[in-house]
Amino acid sequence: MGRILAIDYGRKRSGVAATDTLKIAANGLATVPSHKLIDFIINYMANEPVEKIVVGLPKQMNNQPSESMKYITPFVNRLRKLMPDMPVEMFDERFTSVLAHKAMIDGGMKNGTSRQIDCRRNIRHHHIK
Repeated sequence: MGRILAIDYGRKRSGVAATDTLKIAANGLATVPSHKLIDFIINYMANEPVEKIVVGLPKQMNNQPSESMKYITPFVNRLRKLMPDMPVEMFDERFTSVLAHKAMIDGGMKNGTSRQIDCRRNIRHHHIK
Protein backbone atom coordinates (compact mmCIF):
# COMPACT_ATOMS: atom_id res chain seq x y z
CA MET A 1 0.00 0.00 0.00
CA GLY A 2 1.40 3.35 -1.00
CA ARG A 3 1.20 6.84 0.38
CA ILE A 4 -0.61 9.79 -1.13
CA LEU A 5 1.79 12.66 -1.76
CA ALA A 6 0.22 16.13 -1.76
CA ILE A 7 1.78 19.21 -3.33
CA ASP A 8 0.84 22.83 -2.73
CA TYR A 9 2.77 24.37 -5.62
CA GLY A 10 3.98 27.94 -5.38
CA ARG A 11 6.12 30.05 -7.68
CA LYS A 12 9.01 30.12 -5.22
CA ARG A 13 8.24 27.45 -2.59
CA SER A 14 6.03 24.39 -2.52
CA GLY A 15 4.63 22.48 0.42
CA VAL A 16 4.77 18.70 0.45
CA ALA A 17 2.75 16.38 2.69
CA ALA A 18 2.14 12.63 2.70
CA THR A 19 -0.21 10.13 4.26
CA ASP A 20 0.95 7.15 6.23
CA THR A 21 0.81 3.88 4.26
CA LEU A 22 -2.63 3.06 5.73
CA LYS A 23 -3.91 6.53 4.75
CA ILE A 24 -5.12 7.24 8.26
CA ALA A 25 -3.21 10.48 8.79
CA ALA A 26 -1.29 13.04 6.76
CA ASN A 27 1.81 14.93 7.85
CA GLY A 28 3.79 17.78 6.37
CA LEU A 29 7.14 16.67 4.97
CA ALA A 30 8.86 19.83 3.82
CA THR A 31 8.66 23.20 2.19
CA VAL A 32 10.84 22.90 -0.90
CA PRO A 33 12.10 25.52 -3.37
CA SER A 34 9.83 24.93 -6.38
CA HIS A 35 12.75 24.60 -8.79
CA LYS A 36 13.94 21.60 -6.72
CA LEU A 37 10.51 20.00 -6.25
CA ILE A 38 10.74 17.34 -8.98
CA ASP A 39 14.07 16.12 -7.55
CA PHE A 40 12.57 16.08 -4.05
CA ILE A 41 9.62 13.97 -5.28
CA ILE A 42 11.87 11.55 -7.17
CA ASN A 43 14.13 11.10 -4.11
CA TYR A 44 11.14 10.64 -1.80
CA MET A 45 9.60 8.04 -4.11
CA ALA A 46 12.88 6.14 -4.25
CA ASN A 47 12.55 5.54 -0.50
CA GLU A 48 8.79 5.45 0.11
CA PRO A 49 5.90 3.76 -1.71
CA VAL A 50 3.66 6.37 -3.34
CA GLU A 51 0.30 5.44 -4.82
CA LYS A 52 -0.64 8.83 -6.25
CA ILE A 53 0.25 12.49 -6.23
CA VAL A 54 -2.32 15.19 -5.51
CA VAL A 55 -1.64 18.78 -6.55
CA GLY A 56 -3.68 21.67 -5.22
CA LEU A 57 -5.91 23.27 -7.85
CA PRO A 58 -6.22 26.97 -7.07
CA LYS A 59 -9.58 28.40 -8.06
CA GLN A 60 -11.15 31.75 -7.46
CA MET A 61 -14.43 32.01 -5.61
CA ASN A 62 -16.28 32.23 -8.95
CA ASN A 63 -14.88 28.75 -9.80
CA GLN A 64 -12.45 30.15 -12.42
CA PRO A 65 -8.80 29.07 -12.35
CA SER A 66 -6.55 31.48 -10.47
CA GLU A 67 -3.62 33.27 -12.07
CA SER A 68 -1.18 30.81 -10.50
CA MET A 69 -2.47 28.05 -12.80
CA LYS A 70 0.00 29.29 -15.41
CA TYR A 71 2.78 27.99 -13.11
CA ILE A 72 1.04 24.87 -11.83
CA THR A 73 -0.07 23.46 -15.20
CA PRO A 74 3.48 23.17 -16.62
CA PHE A 75 4.64 21.56 -13.36
CA VAL A 76 1.83 18.97 -13.47
CA ASN A 77 2.46 18.28 -17.16
CA ARG A 78 6.17 17.75 -16.48
CA LEU A 79 5.39 15.46 -13.54
CA ARG A 80 3.01 13.38 -15.68
CA LYS A 81 5.61 13.15 -18.45
CA LEU A 82 8.40 12.08 -16.08
CA MET A 83 6.18 9.59 -14.22
CA PRO A 84 3.64 8.27 -16.74
CA ASP A 85 2.59 5.35 -14.50
CA MET A 86 1.96 7.56 -11.45
CA PRO A 87 -1.57 8.98 -11.10
CA VAL A 88 -1.38 12.76 -10.70
CA GLU A 89 -4.63 14.44 -9.70
CA MET A 90 -5.59 18.02 -9.03
CA PHE A 91 -8.03 19.00 -6.29
CA ASP A 92 -9.77 22.24 -5.43
CA GLU A 93 -7.89 23.97 -2.63
CA ARG A 94 -9.95 27.16 -2.29
CA PHE A 95 -10.47 27.06 1.46
CA THR A 96 -7.35 25.21 2.61
CA SER A 97 -5.20 28.36 2.71
CA VAL A 98 -7.63 30.14 5.02
CA LEU A 99 -7.81 27.08 7.30
CA ALA A 100 -4.02 26.69 7.22
CA HIS A 101 -3.47 30.32 8.16
CA LYS A 102 -5.90 30.04 11.07
CA ALA A 103 -4.20 26.84 12.26
CA MET A 104 -0.81 28.58 12.09
CA ILE A 105 -2.00 31.51 14.16
CA ASP A 106 -3.78 29.26 16.67
CA GLY A 107 -0.71 27.05 17.00
CA GLY A 108 1.90 29.81 17.06
CA MET A 109 3.63 28.44 13.95
CA LYS A 110 5.91 30.30 11.57
CA ASN A 111 4.89 31.30 8.03
CA GLY A 112 6.91 28.63 6.19
CA THR A 113 4.75 25.80 7.43
CA SER A 114 1.46 27.00 5.91
CA ARG A 115 2.00 25.13 2.65
CA GLN A 116 2.53 21.88 4.57
CA ILE A 117 -0.68 22.46 6.54
CA ASP A 118 -2.51 23.19 3.25
CA CYS A 119 -1.30 19.87 1.86
CA ARG A 120 -2.35 17.93 4.97
CA ARG A 121 -5.82 19.49 4.95
CA ASN A 122 -6.20 18.75 1.23
CA ILE A 123 -5.30 15.10 1.77
CA ARG A 124 -7.61 14.75 4.78
CA HIS A 125 -10.52 16.41 3.04
CA HIS A 126 -10.29 14.56 -0.27
CA HIS A 127 -8.52 11.26 0.34
CA ILE A 128 -8.81 9.98 3.91
CA LYS A 129 -12.18 8.47 4.67
